[in-house]
Amino acid sequence: MFPALETHLKQTIPDPYEDFMYRHLQYYGYFKAQRGSLPNSATHQHVRKNNPQYLLHGSLGGKDDLIPDTLQKEKLLYFHSCHPDWMQWCSLIAGITDSHMLSLPHLRSRQLLYDELDEVNPRLREPQELFSILSTKRPLLAPRWPIECEVIKESIHHIEWAPPQPEYFYQPKGNEKVPEIVGEKKGTVVYQLDSVPTEGSYFTSSRVGGKQGIIKELAVTLQGPEDNTLLFESRFECGNLQKAVRVDTYEYELTLRTDLYTNRHTQWFYFRVQNTRKDATYRFTIVNLLKPKSLYTVGMKPLLYSQMDANTRNIGWRREGNEIKYYKNNMDDGQQPFYCLTWTIQFPYDQDTCFFAHFYPYTYTDLQCYLLSVANNPIQSQFCKLQTLCRSLAGNTVYLLTITNPSQTPQEAAAKKAVVLSARVHPGESNGSWVMKGFLDFILSNSPDAQLLRDIFVFKVLPMLNPDGVIVGNYRCSLAGRDLNRHYKTILKESFPCIWYTRNMIKRLLEEREVLLYCDFHGHSRKNNTFLYGCNNNNRKYWLHERVFPLMLSKNAPDKFSFHSCNFKVQKCKEGTGRVVMWRMGILNSYTMESTFGGSTLGSKRDTHFTIEDLKSLGYHVCDTLLDFCDPDQTKFTQCLAELKELLRQEIHKKFHELGQDVDLEESWSDISLSDIESSTSGSDSSLSDGLPVHLANIADELTQKKKMFKKKKKKSLQTRKQRNEQYQKKNLMWKLKLTEDTSEFASTLQKHPAFFKNSENSSFLPMRNENPRLNETNLNRRDKDTSLDPSMATLILPKNKGRMQNKKPGFTVSCSPKRTINSSQEPAPGMKPNWPRSRYPATKRDCAAMAAYPSLHIYTYP
Repeated sequence: MFPALETHLKQTIPDPYEDFMYRHLQYYGYFKAQRGSLPNSATHQHVRKNNPQYLLHGSLGGKDDLIPDTLQKEKLLYFHSCHPDWMQWCSLIAGITDSHMLSLPHLRSRQLLYDELDEVNPRLREPQELFSILSTKRPLLAPRWPIECEVIKESIHHIEWAPPQPEYFYQPKGNEKVPEIVGEKKGTVVYQLDSVPTEGSYFTSSRVGGKQGIIKELAVTLQGPEDNTLLFESRFECGNLQKAVRVDTYEYELTLRTDLYTNRHTQWFYFRVQNTRKDATYRFTIVNLLKPKSLYTVGMKPLLYSQMDANTRNIGWRREGNEIKYYKNNMDDGQQPFYCLTWTIQFPYDQDTCFFAHFYPYTYTDLQCYLLSVANNPIQSQFCKLQTLCRSLAGNTVYLLTITNPSQTPQEAAAKKAVVLSARVHPGESNGSWVMKGFLDFILSNSPDAQLLRDIFVFKVLPMLNPDGVIVGNYRCSLAGRDLNRHYKTILKESFPCIWYTRNMIKRLLEEREVLLYCDFHGHSRKNNTFLYGCNNNNRKYWLHERVFPLMLSKNAPDKFSFHSCNFKVQKCKEGTGRVVMWRMGILNSYTMESTFGGSTLGSKRDTHFTIEDLKSLGYHVCDTLLDFCDPDQTKFTQCLAELKELLRQEIHKKFHELGQDVDLEESWSDISLSDIESSTSGSDSSLSDGLPVHLANIADELTQKKKMFKKKKKKSLQTRKQRNEQYQKKNLMWKLKLTEDTSEFASTLQKHPAFFKNSENSSFLPMRNENPRLNETNLNRRDKDTSLDPSMATLILPKNKGRMQNKKPGFTVSCSPKRTINSSQEPAPGMKPNWPRSRYPATKRDCAAMAAYPSLHIYTYP
C-alpha cells in the first residue's frame, strides 16, 4: 500500500522482533548494554541523526524531548484517521516513530538519556538495581547511621605505614600509678555525647549522615591561646568515646560508649584530641572496661596517630604509652564490676591533631574504596565479581566477592571446590579486616600461586559482615543489640539479615559444589599470637583431619601462628557460632581465626606488637597453606597426620599423669574422645548468648510455630464423593475382618490354654533378652538413631557425641589442576617437623591478559 514506507522499513528494521525487544526492555529499564551493542542499533542511530523530520526544542539542561515537526504530525494524524488498524502499523514503523511515541505523556520513558549537545543520539539510563553496587561512574555510597547518632561532616583518613623497627611490649616496672577515679563531682566534663541509645531502646530507622539538624559542638570552648584544654571528638566512622572528664591540668578520665541498644561491651575505643602541648605528660584513664583480663596487663600499648607526622614525615599509627596499668575500678555501685586502663603519653607537636585507638581502624569507607579499586582494575575485574549479598538493618550494603578464573568448560567449572571466608562479624575486631585485605591482595595478584588457586577454587568472600556495627563504633553487636556470631541459626531474616543471608548463601553453595574450607576472621583481646578454633570430627575415616590445616599454617608462619593455642572442642554455648553451624552443615574444615590485638611471643617476633603488614601477611599465609593442604602429592599431609598423632599421644599421657594414673597407650589410645582431653574455649574472646531482645522474642516464637505447622503433612484430599465412599467401605471391611480374626483366635487360645492368665509372665510373651546387656543397649541406640555404626567405633564416640556424625565426607585432594611438587621420597618422621621445600611451580599458567578472551564465568546472585 505504501511502497516507499515498506522500502524504508526494510532498510532500517531488518528484524522487527529484535527491535520490539529492544524497545520493551528499554521502556522497563532492564536493558543494560552500551549504545550500539544490539544488532542494527548503529543503523537506527544513523537514521535518526540524519533524518530532518526531527527537530530539537529546548535548551541545555532541559528535558531534551524529541518532537517531530508540524508537517510530520499532520501526516501522522491523517494516517491514523485513514486506517483503523493503525496500532499494527505503529508497531511496523516503530523504528521511525519510537521517539515520538515515547514523548507522549502516557508513554514517555525516563530511561533515555541524551548527549550534552542535544544530538538525537539517545542511550539507555542505567537501570535501578535492587541493591546499590559500587560504580566507577558514581561516588562512594555514604554510610547510613541510626537517626539517633550525630555525625560530624569532616572526613577522617589515615595513611598505612609500617614501622621500620619492631615495636616491643611495654615492660611493667611494678611501680605504675593507679589513679583514683573521681568522676564529675571533682572534675570538669569537657566532652559528652547527648543521647546514646542503650538497653531498653531499639533500632527504628537510619539515614545518611545520622541525626537531622545542626551538629552541636560538644567540646568545650577555649578561653584563649593559653587555654590548654584538650578538645575531644568521636562522632565519626568507627569512633567510640562517650565522655571525657578533666580531673587535673593534664589528666583526663574517659568513659567509652557501650554498643548501641545494649549496656555491655566496652572494649573498642577510637577518638580524636586537638590542642595538644608538646612538653607536657598527659594521663588518660578509661574507667568502664568490662573484661577482667586484658593484653594490657602483659605489655600491650595503645595506638597513637599524629596528623602532623603523617603530613610531614609520612608516619602513621604507632604504639605509644608509658606507665600502662590495667586494674579493677574502686567504684562499686553494686552492679557489674568495671576495670580501668591508664597510660601516660607525650605528644610530638604543639597544636597537633592526634587520634588514639585500641587497634588499627578499618572503616566501611576504607572497604568501599578498596572494592572500587578492584572494580576499576580491568584485569582483576575479570575474575573477581562484586555482588550484593543483602542490606543491613540500617540499609548499608553487605558485599560478596566471587573470585575464580574463568573455566574452559562447564565440567571444569562444576569440578571446582569452594572456599568461604568472612570477617568483621564483630565490628570492633578490625584485625580481621587487615587479614582479609592481605588475603585479597594476594589472591587478586598475578602471582603463579594466586592464579593456581583461582584455577582450582571458587572463593566466596564476605569482607564485612556487620557494616552497621563498624560504622557506629560498636565492639561486638549489630544494631539489633546482639552478638551476630551467636545467631547463625536464626530464623529472623529481617532482624539478622547479614547472618541469615550468609547461611543461606552457603547452603546453596553446598548444593552446588563441595565447600573445602570455611574460615571467619576475628580478633582476640586476651591471648597473643594467632590461632584457630575448629571442630573435632568423630568420623574415624577423617580422624584428626581437621587439625592438619592449622598445623600446616603454624609451619608456614612459625613466628605468628601458635598451634598450641588452637582448640577444637565444640561447646554447647558455641552452637550458634558460624564455625559450628557451618560444621553441622557439612563443612569439615570449619574454623574461626583469632588474631591478637597485641603481638607475638614466638620466634623472631617474640615480645613485639603486630603491625598492619604482619596481619596482611597472615592473609597470604592462608593462601599458601591452602596450596599445601590440597597438594596432590600427599607427603605433607601424611607427615602432618603422623605428627598430630604423636602430639595427641603425648597430650593423653600428660592428662593421665596429672590425674595420677598410668595407662598403656599402645593399642587403645586413639579410641579416647578428643573432647575429653581438650580444655574448653571459655578462655576465648566470646560472649554468651543472652537471647533475643524483647521486641524480637515474640516474632521468633510466631515464626517457629508457623514453621512447625507448615511442616505437618496434609492428607491428600480425594477428588470425588465416589472415591471417598469406596475408601470408607474398604477401611470398614478391613476393620471387621480383623476384628473377626482376633476374636476367633482369642477364643481358641482360651480353649487350648486354660491357664493363660496365670502364665502371662512367661518369657515367650516378653521381648527377647540379650545375654549381653551392653550390646542390647548399643542395638537399641542404633535403632533410635536409625544409623549403622562400626562396632569398632563404639568406644571412640561417647554417648553425648553420637549425634554429631558428619553427613558429608569431603575429600582433600584436588586433581583437576596440576600442583607444585615436592620430593616424593621424603618419608614422614613422627615427632619431627618436616623440612618443607618452599619452591613453587614456574609461571606456566595462562597470562592475565589472555583472560579477556575467555567467556565470563556464570555466577549465581544471592539472594
